[in-house]
Amino acid sequence: MSTRTTTRSERLLERAARHIPGGVNTAKRRPRPPVCVRRGEGGHVEDVDGRRLIDYHAAYGAVLLGHGYPPQVRRVAEAIEHGVLFGMGVTELEARLAEKLVSHIPCAERVLLCGSGSEATLHAIRLARAVTGRSKIVKFQGAYHGFHDYVARNFLSREPFSAGALDAALESTLIADFNDLASVERAFDEAGGQIAAVITEPIVHNAASLMPRRGFLEGLRALCDRTGSLLIFDEVITGFRHDLGGYQAIAAVTPDLATFGKALGNGFPIAAVAGRAGHMERFCTADGGDVWFAGTANGNVPGVAAAMTTVELLERGAVHEHVFRLGDRMRAGLREVAARCDVPATVNGFGSVFVMCFLDGPVETYDDTTRNDAELFVRYRRELAERGVFEMPENLGRSHLMYSHTDADVDLSLEAAEDALRAALDSPRP
Repeated sequence: MSTRTTTRSERLLERAARHIPGGVNTAKRRPRPPVCVRRGEGGHVEDVDGRRLIDYHAAYGAVLLGHGYPPQVRRVAEAIEHGVLFGMGVTELEARLAEKLVSHIPCAERVLLCGSGSEATLHAIRLARAVTGRSKIVKFQGAYHGFHDYVARNFLSREPFSAGALDAALESTLIADFNDLASVERAFDEAGGQIAAVITEPIVHNAASLMPRRGFLEGLRALCDRTGSLLIFDEVITGFRHDLGGYQAIAAVTPDLATFGKALGNGFPIAAVAGRAGHMERFCTADGGDVWFAGTANGNVPGVAAAMTTVELLERGAVHEHVFRLGDRMRAGLREVAARCDVPATVNGFGSVFVMCFLDGPVETYDDTTRNDAELFVRYRRELAERGVFEMPENLGRSHLMYSHTDADVDLSLEAAEDALRAALDSPRP
């Protein structure tokens, strides 16, 4: 008979599940064992059991500066003293934020704000269909672009990921392989001139951070130019975390439309769609626009104030310099840990993002990721949490550094990583 005492996190989750399906308010928030957070500060969180954890989950990358980042908290607090949401016209802060975004993002001649990355990709795809008069889109195996039916397939597997998705929407979404231009060409041939857009994460961070091979993004740009389709970069993860102008600024490949979220608000709910003026003016917010764009909370005061803080801090340059340096240290250190433990491993990532997969490299395609030792991956991350370092224990999940993390955090994390990996290797397989 088991005498194990349940943790406070387990009890809180059980209590919440009496009224919230599963006890959590979005998919993939139930690691096993559960971790329920009491508070966050800088690069750390404290769970309801009192454990202090170095946090590299960072809310799936939404938190770039740090939890409760003081300059941002102060600015938001000051901004909401005079109201949170007005629902008429535009505020001066919304106008200033739009000016900032247009000045930094290469594709952005116009920008619109919304509430989440899923909303942003839905709007971008709908706009592409209106602009081109075509119905089909191409997405890549393993990439995630939100919860809506337009893209509800071929993320964690090669199947639709939700019951209830419309067959017609799924059938209008063709699948290609990232880093394989020939597979994209085949999708275009199959569609018979009906491709409205290609949507891609410029780095597929949702599948072990697949980096684009040389010439791949340029090839997509050329193909879309040749066929009259639009190129959409989903920069919900890469935008602001990697560069003020998104990864498009680093790659020097300019899409027709792009979507942003996560790091823009540093945890506050705000997202954006940006693109060429001729396309963006089709949205109904402009006179004569015929593509519906609406959201009660769009342009809300706390989200916009938070985003302005993020952008202004990034403009100074220190944030990216710091997190890129720590990212380089973390990836190099993890490679050394794997070598000392004599385990096949490949460490992927870019800038502040890192992920250690247990397989011989390189990892450049979705098919490569299927060779990952998923059981070891999850066991290792559970052992990490026991040592005060939190990376979400889900197969292929990426991890993220924040501006608030320090060299000491990285040192402690690498020490914990070696202990955790040796423990995971020694533990019996289920």
